[in-house]
Amino acid sequence: MNDQTTTATETAELKRTALYDVHVKLGAKIVPFAGYQMPVSYRGIVAEHAAVRERVGIFDVSHMGEVTVKGPAALDFVQKITVNDASSLAHGQAQYSAMCLESGGIVDDLLVYRRGDDDFFLVINASNIAKDFAWMQQNALEGMELKNVSDDYTLLAVQGPKSADTLRKLASADLDAIAYYHFVDGEVAGVPMIISRTGYTGELGFELYFSSDTATGERVWNAIMEAGAEFGIEPVGLGARDTLRLEMGYCLYGNDIDESTNTIEAGLGWITKINKGVFNGRDVIVKVKEEKPHRKLVGFEMNERGIPRQHYDITVNGERVGEVTSGTSSPTMGKGIGMGYVESRYTGIGSIINVMIRGQAVPATIVKLPILKKG
Repeated sequence: MNDQTTTATETAELKRTALYDVHVKLGAKIVPFAGYQMPVSYRGIVAEHAAVRERVGIFDVSHMGEVTVKGPAALDFVQKITVNDASSLAHGQAQYSAMCLESGGIVDDLLVYRRGDDDFFLVINASNIAKDFAWMQQNALEGMELKNVSDDYTLLAVQGPKSADTLRKLASADLDAIAYYHFVDGEVAGVPMIISRTGYTGELGFELYFSSDTATGERVWNAIMEAGAEFGIEPVGLGARDTLRLEMGYCLYGNDIDESTNTIEAGLGWITKINKGVFNGRDVIVKVKEEKPHRKLVGFEMNERGIPRQHYDITVNGERVGEVTSGTSSPTMGKGIGMGYVESRYTGIGSIINVMIRGQAVPATIVKLPILKKG
C-alpha cells in the first residue's frame, strides 16, 4: 500500500465510498488510495491488526472493482482471460485467479464468483479497474455481456475469530454452512447481499457485497458494529489490511505482482491450470515452468532489528540478488518481515539473505509461506 500526497484539487477529484462520513466521524486518518479517499487507520494499525487476529474487525473495501460477465459465452471468456479453471466452479463457489498478458505478465489478480452456468462476478483491484475493464473489452467474445458495476456495490469485510459470531446475529443465511471460498445470496440486517466466505487476512471471515447507497451502507455498518460490540469489534483501515495480508504471504498487486511478473515466479503456479486449454499467456507460462524461473518470490523474516521496505536491495555475499517487494514490522511476530524476488539459486527455505537497510546489510532468513505460522 502506497501513501501519497495530493493537492487540494486532486483530493476533490478523489471518490468517496458510501461510508466516508462514518469513517470521518470515527476519527479515521484518511489517505488517497486507488482514486478514493480511504481510511488507513482509526485507533492505530497495531491495535486494529490485533483486533482481527484475536477478535473481529470490519473493513470498508468498497473501492474494489466488480465486473459481471453473462451470456452463453461467459465461461469461455473467463477461461480465456484467467489462469485458473473456472469450469470447475459449482454455482455458489469462488476461486482466486489471475489474468495475464500474452507475454505472461500479470494484468491483475482477482476473485471469480460463479453465480450460474452463464453468470460470473469478477472482483478486481481498485487501482486497476479502468485498465482491467478495457482489457476485458479487448478480449470479449460474441455471446456475452460485460458490465463494470464497481460503483453499484459497497463491500464490507468482517474478519477475525469472532466474525461468524458477530454476523450470525444479523444474517438470514446459515453461516456455518458456507464453506471456504463459497457464497450465498442472503440478507444481513435485512439488506439483500452476497455473503462470501472469503477474505484477505488469513482469519475466519466474510465479505459482504450490497447496494452502494449511503443509507444502506450506514445501516449495515452500524448493525455489524453493534452486533460485534460484545466481542470487541473494531473498524480496521488499509494499514492493518496490509500487515495482515503480508503475514500470510498474500500478494499485493503493484508490489509483489504486476505486468513484469508471471504466475510461476510469483509462486502462483497452484492457480495456473495449464492443462485446462488455451488462455492468455499460456505458452509463455508453460515455457517458464519447463525451464524453471530464474527468480522466485519468497517470504522472509529479519534476523536482527530492521524493517524491510519495497525496493530495498537483497544481497548475498555482497552481490545484489533481488529486491524487496513488500515489507513491514509484523505486529503479531514483533519483527521485520517481507516478501521479494530473489535469484532462484538462493531461495531455499532456511537460506540466509541480506536486506540493505540504510546502507547496512541486515540478515534475514527465507521462510515457507505463510510467514506467520498459526496453531
